[in-house]
Amino acid sequence: MNTQRTQTQGGPPLGVLAIVFTALFVAGLVLSIVIAGGAVFPSPFGQEADSAAYFRDHQLAVRISAFFQFASAIPLAIYTATANARLHRLGIRAPGATIALAGGLLASVFMACSGLLTWVLSRPGVADEPVLVRLLQNLAFGTGGPGHVVPLGLLIAGISVPGLLAGLLPRWLSVAGLVIAGLAQLTTLALLVEGAAFLLPISRFTGLIWLVVAGFLLPLERERKTR
Repeated sequence: MNTQRTQTQGGPPLGVLAIVFTALFVAGLVLSIVIAGGAVFPSPFGQEADSAAYFRDHQLAVRISAFFQFASAIPLAIYTATANARLHRLGIRAPGATIALAGGLLASVFMACSGLLTWVLSRPGVADEPVLVRLLQNLAFGTGGPGHVVPLGLLIAGISVPGLLAGLLPRWLSVAGLVIAGLAQLTTLALLVEGAAFLLPISRFTGLIWLVVAGFLLPLERERKTR
């Protein structure tokens, strides 16, 4: 038996892309809090008056948050396309690669939509209409919360399953990815039960960390044995 390696074009480095979109998302959170003087983004489940006051008094902080949120969606889309292409070049023909592509693109689109809706909340005069503020806030939460996190879980699962079955990733990382993906699907419950919203930051940030690690460990080429 002799071993041959299939030559592949790696595309953009997945680990770096994951760091970029994670850094952009976190930067938006941190900078918005700093600019708002420590005030945090209001919960859509809180008082209507508190939300209206926040968006009226901290328009710059909201606009900065929207900018970075929208910007983070772009490297996520590139990560998704690159991961899908790499899985195919590694010989993965199972549905996992396509599931990863669909999930990642949906996660990117919903994140971009949430950023744009948040930007609308920062526009002059919008905060003077409490009903409009509540509507836009709920739409931004729905798209950037479950709308983003659930398909992000599909991206992680789509990489984890072939990573486990084909031995492309360490077993512990693939199993962790499946657990995170499962938690991400459970965030759908936040649309029914307010208390389930705590699953959103857990799934989101563990998922982002997982994508960074997987991005660096997913190989560029795969060994094939031939006679």
